[in-house]
Amino acid sequence: MYKRARLVALALTALVTTGSICMTLGVSPAVGAMMPPPPTIAAKSAKLVDASTGQVLYASNSEERMAPASITKIMTMLLVMEQVRDGRISLDDVVAVSTEASLMGGSQVYLKEGERVPVRDLMAATAIRSANDASFALAEYVAGTADDFVTMMNRRAVELGMENTHFTNPEGLDDPDHYTTASDIAIMSRELIQYPEVLEWTSTWIGKMRDGTYDLFNTNRLIKEYDGADGLKTGHTDKAGYCLAGTAERGGVRLIAVVMGTAGEKERVAETGKLLDYGFRNFERATLAEAGAKVGTLRVQTAVRPDVVAVAAEDVIALIPRGTAAEVRVEFEPIEEEITAPVKKGQTLGRARVRTVAGEELRSVSAVAESDVPRANVLVRAWRSIVGFFARLLGRK
Repeated sequence: MYKRARLVALALTALVTTGSICMTLGVSPAVGAMMPPPPTIAAKSAKLVDASTGQVLYASNSEERMAPASITKIMTMLLVMEQVRDGRISLDDVVAVSTEASLMGGSQVYLKEGERVPVRDLMAATAIRSANDASFALAEYVAGTADDFVTMMNRRAVELGMENTHFTNPEGLDDPDHYTTASDIAIMSRELIQYPEVLEWTSTWIGKMRDGTYDLFNTNRLIKEYDGADGLKTGHTDKAGYCLAGTAERGGVRLIAVVMGTAGEKERVAETGKLLDYGFRNFERATLAEAGAKVGTLRVQTAVRPDVVAVAAEDVIALIPRGTAAEVRVEFEPIEEEITAPVKKGQTLGRARVRTVAGEELRSVSAVAESDVPRANVLVRAWRSIVGFFARLLGRK
């Protein structure tokens, strides 16, 4: 009788512990944290993200492909700055303006064929004045031809995960095959603002080029009208409407707001401001778990220690609704694929997901194995199989 009872107890234990274990941090059982009501944005497409983590705070038709106009220049500037970072070119390099660049229409700084202009001045003209001729000259300098630069643009878009973007030119003039989305604009904007020089240019209301003899008037009125705004890029064509990728920083939090297809210049600034207000007023940054903190365990039957500890691969930082820190939880969600031992330290085991008590997900980070866990020997694995069999048998009854 004792042996039989012992076997049943072991089977019941296995039944309870089989599968994954979800660990919740910082949960208040009494009150459910609710997301603040979103604003109504008068734009065809819009998105608001945390610049640091990419956490989405607001989205409306953000995956819809649209003409981006001069917001295209975010990618143009990004590629130039990456070339500078890698030492392939310098901001002090001097560019000889080609005939084609000098003939560009639209917003421009009236480059002359054969004019010699430093890369720094061409970047300022692109960032501040949204000059088509300057961006075209940069493209030719970096890649040799504008067509080869466009190839670089599309390759980089793929690398960044911009799944609904395709470029046909470096300046943003309308073309049926030239499109992107508010979501993809947010992605490349996050990359671009990593370069401090860019924010210096985009926050300048009146810049200079040609040895200080030519004024560059900024096309982005957001930097004049919104506290903390220092960029990033405007766009306008008849097809695209009025667009703006805006960024601002307050209290150590930087947000990126994208609006596409607004009715006018005033509207794009106003709607971008509404998005930024929504983020700054309703959310606060919180560190919910540090990198290496335990977020859960995963049952691996073939491991010498079957309960494998999962830890956060990076700090679990999120913008959470203000005043709800005690109500936000971090849940471990195991990977769908079956994992067998040996398990390697740092191996992906699932995701650590930040959720309100109401179940709304704020963001997630990878959860990985805390340490190496070797494979159990054959006798242990056989015994666990027997226990598992009885656990399943009892479960059916």
